[in-house]
Amino acid sequence: MKHILRKAAAFAVLFIILISSIPGTTAYAETGSGNLFTEEEKAFIEQCPSLKVGYVSDRKPVSFCGEDGELAGISRKIFDRISAISGLTFNYVELPEGSVTYDYLMGEGFDLVTSVEYNQENQAAHGILISNPYLSSRKVIVAKSELNFTENTHYTVAISTGSQTLKKVFARQYPNFELVDYPSIESCLDAVNRGDADLLIQNQYVADYWLNKPIYNNLKTIPVMELSDQLCFSAVTPLEKAENDPVWKEKEIIISIINKSISQISDSEVAGYIIDATMENMYEYTFTDMLYQYRYTFILLGIALAFIGILIYVNMHIRMQAIADRADAKAKGSFLSTMSHEIRTPLNGLLSLNYLMAQNLDNQEKLSNYLQQSSSMAQYLLSLVNNILDMSKLQESDMELKQSPVDLQLLFETVALIEKNGMEDKKINFQMDIELPWAGILGDEVRIQQILINLIDNARKYTNSGGIISVTARQTKQDENNIETTVIITDTGRGMSEEFQKKIFDPFTQERSTVSHGNEGTGLGMSICATLAKRMGGSLDVESKLGKGSKFTFRFVSSPISLDEHGSKEAPEPQNPSLEPSKKLRILIAEDNELNGQILTEILQDAGFDAVHVLNGKEALKTFAISAPGEYDVILMDILMPEMDGFEATKAIRALQRKDAATVKIFACTANSFKEDYDKAMECGMNAFVAKPIKIEDLLQKLKEA
Repeated sequence: MKHILRKAAAFAVLFIILISSIPGTTAYAETGSGNLFTEEEKAFIEQCPSLKVGYVSDRKPVSFCGEDGELAGISRKIFDRISAISGLTFNYVELPEGSVTYDYLMGEGFDLVTSVEYNQENQAAHGILISNPYLSSRKVIVAKSELNFTENTHYTVAISTGSQTLKKVFARQYPNFELVDYPSIESCLDAVNRGDADLLIQNQYVADYWLNKPIYNNLKTIPVMELSDQLCFSAVTPLEKAENDPVWKEKEIIISIINKSISQISDSEVAGYIIDATMENMYEYTFTDMLYQYRYTFILLGIALAFIGILIYVNMHIRMQAIADRADAKAKGSFLSTMSHEIRTPLNGLLSLNYLMAQNLDNQEKLSNYLQQSSSMAQYLLSLVNNILDMSKLQESDMELKQSPVDLQLLFETVALIEKNGMEDKKINFQMDIELPWAGILGDEVRIQQILINLIDNARKYTNSGGIISVTARQTKQDENNIETTVIITDTGRGMSEEFQKKIFDPFTQERSTVSHGNEGTGLGMSICATLAKRMGGSLDVESKLGKGSKFTFRFVSSPISLDEHGSKEAPEPQNPSLEPSKKLRILIAEDNELNGQILTEILQDAGFDAVHVLNGKEALKTFAISAPGEYDVILMDILMPEMDGFEATKAIRALQRKDAATVKIFACTANSFKEDYDKAMECGMNAFVAKPIKIEDLLQKLKEA
């Protein structure tokens, strides 16, 4: 939508400029073209073969190579008019990219060059004769939106090698400019866009055309009142004019004919040519532009597809192993059917949304809605992957549970807040009865909350509007060092059959019945909860009757502690992770996936940070080692990288003989997010742990607090 509005605005400005430049009377000669030229000029026209004309091809809409391989644009329309007035014919040849030398033009036998700037430098130059101007515009500065241009400031200016006479103009008018050559207009714009150059000075028509490209959305134009842009034709002649030189004489006749022809072209005609050429050659929005403008959408789709690939691989591995152990062919078929449904449903939605986005690129409201739906589906796929990874780790029996201080009273209050909106939306009476004489325990807070949320969400899913869900919690003391906490969750929902209750805690198990239709999942949640409960020294049991509801009893054993001794926990204050950091932190990103690194770099730079990306731990170590002390504030360190992994790189950085080696913050950024991964990261000297896929808001908050 932005590029369309930009086109409309540019055309409106162009139209106003052109209309305001048309005089009140037309400057046509009163005599016909037959009386316009001298006898000598008429004789030349009759005998003259087609003139060879050189043109540059990157000056849309002024001059460029059209679809038929011929010169196109405003210059071509002027040439056609000159040909109609004078009878001259022209053969158009595209000039090579870069600086075109005088020797090249003479050696190739060019008669004329189009789109030459009409200025005193070209008027005084040897080897060319220039015509009167055929097109007048103004020059504009192209710079980043935040640049405030002042004439006396030192700027690095990108200049196309096809515009070398501008160097003399700039040297005279702007001596403080530092000029840097680039081979084309587009490469000049890229240099400004990257920050390698501060600005580009260019014809307004050409600048307006290129700035419709989405990649240049952050660039703007600034009028340069002192510099007009008048274009003319030049005839190629010998460097020195000898007496009675026939070549000079011939080129002078050509320029005279062209000047007389130009005098017959009114300002209104030129205005019409400009409008026609501009409308015919508006910037065409390409598939590449669409990929750039909606790159985050396609990245999201790519991530979702990657999740699906991982999901298929891990699910097949886990389930096939379980089938081999139990020789249960029927379970294999059921698993594949379930996984096929769970994968294909969101995949179908994502592909359909991608099609709708491609069909509605100009409808911002629809695109926003489709993006939200895509995000929800991607989150669902992520939850599938997380469940399967948890199940895989639990079945391998090497998943360790953290033992840290937990305030159970605060944990239950947090769970109640999380579930509140869902219960209210479904109009369910949600009751909690919590009595905890030993609220302070040592345990894995994340896993306890995971079990509670899973059980309550499951109850809400199968309880109709107007039903009741209750949660009670009680504690008994087993001995001096152990407390058993019992949590009972009951609902008045649909219940389940006796047959299904026998296998509810088996992996990938669901009850397929008329009452459960529409609430399917992977069947991993209950298995994960039961396994975690056993790891906590407890159990998870179920009692249920079809149509009467269900009762889940979750027990776990833990050691009591005094929260006063371990530090009481308070609910966190709400944070705003999108706030700008008070200090512009410089961040070193070590990420071996180049696309992920580029995306994270752009996100951090957009958030106000200064970010640098390297591809492995070895490069991270080298970059930090040669940096100035204190240059980097935070290092985001991937773990699995080639040449040197994140653990080795962190140890090597901490071992450097420099003061900031011990103080620079190092955050582990990894998809390996189990307790043993966290412990290893802390042991090697890291300060924090950021699990992938990264929640951007959480990362920005961590950096803000760094």
